[in-house]
Amino acid sequence: MKILLLGSGELGKEFVIAAQRIGQTVIAVDSYENAPAMQVAHGFEVINMLDGNALDAVVSKHQPDYIVPEIEAIRTERFYDYEKQGITVVPSAKAANFTMNRKAIRDLAAKELGLKTANYLYATSAEELRKGVEAVGMPCVVKPLMSSSGKGQSTIKTESDIEKAWQYAVEGSRGDVVEVIVEAFVKFNSEITLLTVTQRNGNTLFCAPIGHRQERGDYQESWQPANVSDKDLQEAQNMARKVTEALGGAGLFGVEFFLADDGVYFSELSPRPHDTGMVTLSGTQNFNEFELHLRAVLGLPIAEITLEKAGASAVILASADSQNPTYSGIEKIASLSNVDFRIFGKPTSRPYRRMGVALAKAPLETPVEEVVQTAVSAAQSVTVNP
Repeated sequence: MKILLLGSGELGKEFVIAAQRIGQTVIAVDSYENAPAMQVAHGFEVINMLDGNALDAVVSKHQPDYIVPEIEAIRTERFYDYEKQGITVVPSAKAANFTMNRKAIRDLAAKELGLKTANYLYATSAEELRKGVEAVGMPCVVKPLMSSSGKGQSTIKTESDIEKAWQYAVEGSRGDVVEVIVEAFVKFNSEITLLTVTQRNGNTLFCAPIGHRQERGDYQESWQPANVSDKDLQEAQNMARKVTEALGGAGLFGVEFFLADDGVYFSELSPRPHDTGMVTLSGTQNFNEFELHLRAVLGLPIAEITLEKAGASAVILASADSQNPTYSGIEKIASLSNVDFRIFGKPTSRPYRRMGVALAKAPLETPVEEVVQTAVSAAQSVTVNP
C-alpha cells in the first residue's frame, strides 16, 4: 500500500519505520526539507499543507491508498473530497477535520456527547479573551485552537497576564485560525493519556494509562503504567470510546484526561500517536503505539494489547538556536543499563525544541518513580550543542 504522511516530525518518523518493517510505501510531506520522517521514507514532498491546491496536487501526483495526518496545520476540509475519491483518510475525514481544531473536538465532547470538561469559551481578540477570562475566572488556561506540543499555551493568573497570553497564543498558533480557547483551571491530581485503538473490524482497545508531566504546555516525562483507580480508568475508557466512536474510522487516538477529586475530565484528543506515548518505545507493550496505529490503519487485526514492562520517557531539549546541532553524551547514555534513546534528526534547533528522548524500562513491580528518575537522568546526560 502507498501511504501519504502529512507531517514528518519524530512521531511520523517512528510511524514510517513501523510501516517499512511490513513492506509499506510511505511518502513524507512537510513544510521544510530533511524533516525526521523524510529521512526514512521512500519519497518526500515539501509544501505548505494549508495551501489546498498544493495539497490536491500532491495527492493527485502520488495517488495514495491512505492519507495519514501527523500535524494540525493541514487544509483538513479537503479530506472529505479525498474520501469520495476512494482514498482512506486516517482515522477518517471527520476525525481528522474535527481534531485538528480544538473548537470542533471540544464542542463535540462537551455539547454533543455530554462529557465532563472544564468550563470554556472562545476568543478571537484580546478584548474577547479578557471577557472570557472574566466569565470562566482565574486562574485559567489559554490555548490556540490550532497548535501542538503546548505551543502558544499559557496560564492566566492575573489581569496583567491577559495581553501576554493573547500574543503568545497567536504566535504559537498553527494554520490561519486566529482564535483561542480559554478554559477554567481544573484542580486536578494528575494527567493521563489513554491510547485508544479503533479497529475496522474489531473491538476498541485501550493501552495501559500513561502519566505525564508538562512544562510550558509540553510534556517533559511520561510513564506507563500510570497509577489510576479502577473507577477512574473505567470512566476514562467510557469517555474515550464515546468520542472515538463519534469520530469514526480506524487508528490510534491519544485521548488526554485530568483526574480530579470529583472525577475524570476530558481534556484533548489527537487522532494519531501521541508524544507522551513515546514511552511505548521502551518495550512497555507487545506493540508500541506506532505499530498499533499502522495495524489499525491497514485493517490488520490486533488480538490484544499486553503490558510487558514498566517504562518512562524523558525529553532531550535544545537550549539554543542552531542550523547544525550536534550532540554530546551519546556514549554515556548508551552505556546505561535498561536505557535506550532516540535522536530525532531535526536539522535545526531552538530553545526548548524536543530533539530526542531517553527511554527507561524495568520489571512491572518496580515503583514508577524510580523508572522516571532513570529516564530523566539519562536524558540529562545528553547535550544538544549549537
